[in-house]
Amino acid sequence: MEFIDSTALSTALPRLAQAFSADPIHLKLALTSYILALAVFTPASGWAAQRYGARRVFLIAMLVFLVGSALCGLSQNLGQLVAARIVQGIGGAMMTPVARLIVVGSTPKDKLISAMGWFTMPAMVGPLIGPPIAGFVLSVADWPWIFYLNLPIGLVGAIAVRRFVPKGAPDPEAGRFDTQGFMMSAIALSGLIGLAETAGLSLLPPLVQALLLAVSLGAGWLYLKHCRAQAKPILDLTLLRYPTFRASLVGGTFVRLGIGASPFLMPLLLQVALGWSPLKASGVTIATGLGVLVARPFASALLKRYGFRTALAVFVVATALMTAVPGFFTATTPMWLMIALLLIGGFARSSQFIAANTIAYADVPQPRVAAASTLAAVSQQVGLALGVSFGGLMLHLTRGAGDHALTPQSFVWPFVAIGVVTLLALPVYLRLDKDAGASISGR
Repeated sequence: MEFIDSTALSTALPRLAQAFSADPIHLKLALTSYILALAVFTPASGWAAQRYGARRVFLIAMLVFLVGSALCGLSQNLGQLVAARIVQGIGGAMMTPVARLIVVGSTPKDKLISAMGWFTMPAMVGPLIGPPIAGFVLSVADWPWIFYLNLPIGLVGAIAVRRFVPKGAPDPEAGRFDTQGFMMSAIALSGLIGLAETAGLSLLPPLVQALLLAVSLGAGWLYLKHCRAQAKPILDLTLLRYPTFRASLVGGTFVRLGIGASPFLMPLLLQVALGWSPLKASGVTIATGLGVLVARPFASALLKRYGFRTALAVFVVATALMTAVPGFFTATTPMWLMIALLLIGGFARSSQFIAANTIAYADVPQPRVAAASTLAAVSQQVGLALGVSFGGLMLHLTRGAGDHALTPQSFVWPFVAIGVVTLLALPVYLRLDKDAGASISGR
């Protein structure tokens, strides 16, 4: 439900721009507001599950997500939609991490690999079927039904959770919540993403932007001091001392800065600049999801044969090239060629992330894996949010003053720019030792 919702909304952005009489570029707020809520509230999910019980928190998270979905469908303008997406994001921030805790905590050790394989299926299948579902819905109904479809699915899911998931007792050793750290990190992240979101769009006066930057940097500096003094900070930045974890986090953030803009730019290119219907556009963008799905069975063999450093370097270059390629799509580009290029891009992107996400925990001690997972999840959301903002800014600058119509030429430099940003991960990966992660790759 969560993964379908996000990808379906990307397909519906041009229709929402018409419904709200809003600039299509401003619709990126509907994407970044959700990702921001994920980044801010994900750190609290682990503690909440320990303190109140994983099943209870998971059910509450599903309810919050459904309330947010209903409010999204009822929205009458962009401001209301952004607020509703934040509510959705609060629920989403608790769903996936807590679900992971439920699966790990209730599965025998000898079946854990198989269980986690099933657990990752929604992340692969959701982006694959989200765009065609959105294309079909928009061809037979209005855009609110993209959100209303969550309601019956979520209710069935809640019934299944109550029926099959063990209750689980709260952990009396959960400790006190790091409220100070949570507030400082929330202010720093919100200010950073808010500043990136409004940069260059004249949405906020320069003085307000300068104040936002000062508050964000100040909160970040205070959190760094707090992190050193806290035994269990909500985001443990000392984990960056491990070279493989640091490379995964920094390199992965550059990649997400690049590819994070694709779900925002692609629907506008195909539906606004090329004039395609949502259903036709989704038939092309589904190729990226297929490429992601195809890469999974090959990942282990590739890492075992070539090692992490080589695999990361090769696939990040391929990802950067394939991320930039859609900028050169025109009305005369054959559809089969678009599909083939997006399929290759999905394969390269998935292979890169499988390698980066796996090597992240190669050197992290077992007792600190949970904290590393939380920090990685937050950095992923921040990278994606900044990527959407960066793509929107590049498109705004390319279009120029006067709100000129979006044409295929408007998208050349935005896609090239996000490709270049993706390539910044290459020197990070090349600094890894040639045998980095050998203990888990089997090389």
